Amino acid sequence: MNALAVIPARFASTRFPGKPLANKTGKYLIQHVYERAAQCTRVDRVVVATDDERIREAVESFGGDVVMTRDDHPTGTDRVAEVAAKIKSGLVVNVQGDEPEIDPAHIDTLVESLQADTDATIATLACPFAVLEAADPRDPNAVKVVMDGYGRAIYFSRALIPHPRGFETKGTSHQPAPYLLHLGVYAYRSAFLEEVQTLQPTPLERTEKLEQLRWIEHGYSIAVRLVNRAAIGIDTPQDYDAFVERVAALTNP
Repeated sequence: MNALAVIPARFASTRFPGKPLANKTGKYLIQHVYERAAQCTRVDRVVVATDDERIREAVESFGGDVVMTRDDHPTGTDRVAEVAAKIKSGLVVNVQGDEPEIDPAHIDTLVESLQADTDATIATLACPFAVLEAADPRDPNAVKVVMDGYGRAIYFSRALIPHPRGFETKGTSHQPAPYLLHLGVYAYRSAFLEEVQTLQPTPLERTEKLEQLRWIEHGYSIAVRLVNRAAIGIDTPQDYDAFVERVAALTNP
């Protein structure tokens, strides 16, 4: 059983309006993401999910597959769920539309993890902070995850977890357990996406402002797989300009 990859894309963005259509590299940002996802061996189909005609036209201009969705979805997961209801697939991957350097092998890893772990409903990725440059686990914008011995998520937090009681908090050499950065890409069983919009918000979700805590509080198991690098997300025009420079360096080494 392979999977459907869905890339939610919105035109509106507080810090970077029109982000999916940025094209200083000669390709739309959303095209970079689409082409990465299309390289996956465990994905049968890649679609962009959008409520914006400008994005639809851009995706169609490079031959991409696009599905129009409602404009009232509160989260990207809800937008993915609408697409999953239209395009039937056993597994569905939610690929972030602002990560043009995502590794296709990481997406395949998500699919493989749900194929292998039949008791898990959702799969996601994490990366040790120790292998990342300029990443600080104390940053509340960097979401941490802790796992049990079976590779399932116990908890996600903006706080420093696990708390290093009795250990130095600077650096990583004396940590009792590694800090793991949660990467915001998910694979779901399609049955879960049929249920997700009926799940009521939960206390932990409201506290941390993390959607995945709602799923845990409602009893769903989340498999976590470790990878050795994190894709750089594009949140601001400055992030995008840095990406353009990286593309240029690869094109003209």
